[in-house]
Amino acid sequence: MARIRSLAILLATALGAAVLTIAPAASAEVPDVTCTPPSSNIATYNPALTLTPQTVTVVNTAQYGPCTSAFQPTLASGTRTSVNVSSRSCLDLLAATPIAFTVTWNTGQTSTISGNSTTTIAGAVATFTLTGTVTSGLFAGSTVVQANVAPSASLLLCTAGLGTVPSFYSLVTLEITSA
Repeated sequence: MARIRSLAILLATALGAAVLTIAPAASAEVPDVTCTPPSSNIATYNPALTLTPQTVTVVNTAQYGPCTSAFQPTLASGTRTSVNVSSRSCLDLLAATPIAFTVTWNTGQTSTISGNSTTTIAGAVATFTLTGTVTSGLFAGSTVVQANVAPSASLLLCTAGLGTVPSFYSLVTLEITSA
């Protein structure tokens, strides 16, 4: 737990500017909800990802908050947890991937989101960007942009065959906007 806290502090310091630059572009529409760091996600891989594909259990746990919503003023935070077992390698983290999950908001309402995730690496920063829609629940029909920003070192070492990826801790920006 201390390691995660230390990583969170390092990420907040080292990636603060990156998080600000990947925030969704401002538009004339008022977002249904916006969640900003310290919103976070941790993806754990058991066993750790390697360059060679293997059966891996992936657990994603996200904490959204603080969140603000002009349409749901009591909405302040959310969570999600998903578990997936599949054949994976660290190269899969670089590929475009379909993704679906459900956010449970502090109000007890849920939003099911589906879309596609892409990865970009710029120096020491990996950005996983999800674009999609809310398919059911609160904000159904709205567009979604979620950016997860994490250090890229373990991913780059793994894709070079020099290490593994046991987990990824990332800071998250989520914006859901009516179409």
